[in-house]
Amino acid sequence: MDNLKRRNIPGQHDHPADYMDDHYESQDSLLVDEKEKVFRPMPVQPPVAYSSNKYIAMYQRNKDVINPVVLTLLSFYTRFRIIGRSRKVVWDEAHFGKFASHYLKREFYFDVHPPLGKMLNALAGLLAGYDGSYEFKSGETYPDDVNFVPMRLFNATWGALLVPVAYYTAKRLGYSENASILAAVMNLCDLAYLCISRFILLDSMLLFFTSTTLLALVSFHNERNRPFSDTWWIYLALTGVSLGLVSSVKWVGLFAVALVGLYTIEDLWDKLGDLQMPKVQYAKHFAARVACLIVLPITIYILSFVAHFAVLSRSGPGDAQMSSLFQANLEGNTLAQNPVGVYVAYGSKLTIKNSGYGGGLLHSHVQRFPSGSEQQQVTCYHYNDSNNDWIITKRRADGVVPEYEGVPVEYVRDGDVVRLVHAPTRRQLHSHPIKAPVTTSEWEVSAYGDDKIGDENDHWKVEIVDDILHKDADRVRALTTRFRLRHSQLGCLLMANNVNLPQWGFKQIEVICDKGNKTASPHAMWNVESNDHPDLEPAPAKSYKSPFFRDFWHLNVAMWTSNNALTPDPDREDTLASEPLDWLTIRLGLRMNGWGDGDIKYYLAGNPVVWWSALATIFGVAAAYAAFIIRRQRQIRDHSPGQWDYFSFVVKTLGLGWLLHYGPFFIMGRVTYLHHYFPALYFAILLVPFAIEHATARLSKTARTAVWAVAYTSVIFTFFYLSPFAYGMEGPVSDFKGRNWRGTWNLYEL
Repeated sequence: MDNLKRRNIPGQHDHPADYMDDHYESQDSLLVDEKEKVFRPMPVQPPVAYSSNKYIAMYQRNKDVINPVVLTLLSFYTRFRIIGRSRKVVWDEAHFGKFASHYLKREFYFDVHPPLGKMLNALAGLLAGYDGSYEFKSGETYPDDVNFVPMRLFNATWGALLVPVAYYTAKRLGYSENASILAAVMNLCDLAYLCISRFILLDSMLLFFTSTTLLALVSFHNERNRPFSDTWWIYLALTGVSLGLVSSVKWVGLFAVALVGLYTIEDLWDKLGDLQMPKVQYAKHFAARVACLIVLPITIYILSFVAHFAVLSRSGPGDAQMSSLFQANLEGNTLAQNPVGVYVAYGSKLTIKNSGYGGGLLHSHVQRFPSGSEQQQVTCYHYNDSNNDWIITKRRADGVVPEYEGVPVEYVRDGDVVRLVHAPTRRQLHSHPIKAPVTTSEWEVSAYGDDKIGDENDHWKVEIVDDILHKDADRVRALTTRFRLRHSQLGCLLMANNVNLPQWGFKQIEVICDKGNKTASPHAMWNVESNDHPDLEPAPAKSYKSPFFRDFWHLNVAMWTSNNALTPDPDREDTLASEPLDWLTIRLGLRMNGWGDGDIKYYLAGNPVVWWSALATIFGVAAAYAAFIIRRQRQIRDHSPGQWDYFSFVVKTLGLGWLLHYGPFFIMGRVTYLHHYFPALYFAILLVPFAIEHATARLSKTARTAVWAVAYTSVIFTFFYLSPFAYGMEGPVSDFKGRNWRGTWNLYEL
């Protein structure tokens, strides 16, 4: 009974011979360390016979050092070569260079990506002596005082390090030297990876931390039979660190989290089936993974936002995305100069912010709705603008607007019925039983009339919900009091539910009157942000401290909401966008900058040999894996137990890595581009040498050599021929017409 198990546990076979198979002598088998009882995937090597040539013999003895060093040097050379050739702002350098400027000026900004990669770009700028004064306008020439080349070199460094990481990952996966070098060369010679790493972007960092996550996971897997050893802990912790870092650069890193999570679930499930493992030991395994793979990554992610908030201490263009209380603590924000935190009085000029995550400021402008009432539009807007200003007054009495100037101060209380007047246009916040323009199930909200023209549909009842900092909530305070505005006639609630208007509404957020009485929705709650009244004194500086975790959660939900709002615009054609099915075969490339004869032109497209072979391998290996499973179910064993465990681990890890990083884009509503495929491609590339090695296992040595030679030659030749895509095409693009390998590429058509 001591040997009883619920199921087969990888690595716990009765005899090392279980891992051997005469049919796979030229394949990877498993090296057995009898002392430690560790089974590792390793290539079966014949006895070493060194060459009589001393130089070749030296290489043979030291190839484990020479090969990765040479590959790394080649990687740095290809990434650094003529990196400053174009002195213009290329593609998304306009965004990420600008974000680096905000960090250096310490101005708060808003973006849909987590902050780590952008802070690293800012660090590169700081080390290069850049002061943050440049605006990074797309297509503009960099001024002489902006040292942009070191910032590009910084990004290229991450791209260069991807190559040795790929080599070591292949080695840890048990690949032969030929296969490991090919994995590195395919990453080295992919034109898309090369091109994207040479500019001030985030993608090279994302790819690097994705690759280190896989390397750490594979290294941890290889230590699975030495639990709680020093190396076991190191690789487990490094996996968690990499997960935290990749998720803090872009949310695409969460797909790597999913991969590690699935591996961990399977691993713990297998251990649960081992009756020889004491329960205390299993609990230790579980706790170790919780600490290293959940707590550690989350801590790193949170710390990136701690640094983000600490650095961005001044008011900037992203203020309106955050809560009013958060904004009041930013240096230079106008809220600090207003009587914030004190009661709101009739006659105050206010800005009113929606309390929903990502909510904007109540806004109006002179443009009218194209249908419905055709009255003046009311929206929510995320940026400071005089059109956000409203004056709060008492309701009309017998058609007369009450005076609020030169009378004693009277505060707005819970249950008061008020009138909100748009300060620039004097129109009144208004609703009526007319369908809203986009959310047609709700009533339209407009701006109507003036001090002389109006009706009962201009009246709104104040319903105080709570106060963030104060217990008494009978009167409205600026910043801290949340309240609802209920239409006095229709009974509906003023709401901004993060639905964007079409282009005629400037893509601003639709404001509606909700008939569903969703009183618990934060989108139906509002707070006064600025509170300008001649008889009220400003509150003391730094009167209120906004709680970190409240701000952290608010910003992350706003990022999520804004990211989902990046949908294709039906009113214009986006020539840079592409669909997930376009990526597999590089059906479309991407022009990264201006295409005139005088421009240095960069074309983002992958190495066709790399991408097409990766695609063929993904589907070929998936079919082979399915066939093997069916045959095993029918008791036909093509592999020994050890070989099957190894084969299954590599296929599942790399195949799932590809699927998890690629599949979700089919269900995303946001606009997508070619570079979104890059992390998925990395897993597919690593699978190519593995497939070649297994497909050629039964061939003669000469035939195998010929296959490897064709693989290397085709990848490298294609790289050299299409390298102008990544290094820049100078002169008329028609000179490069022969490189337009696909009719769907827009390389030279205007």
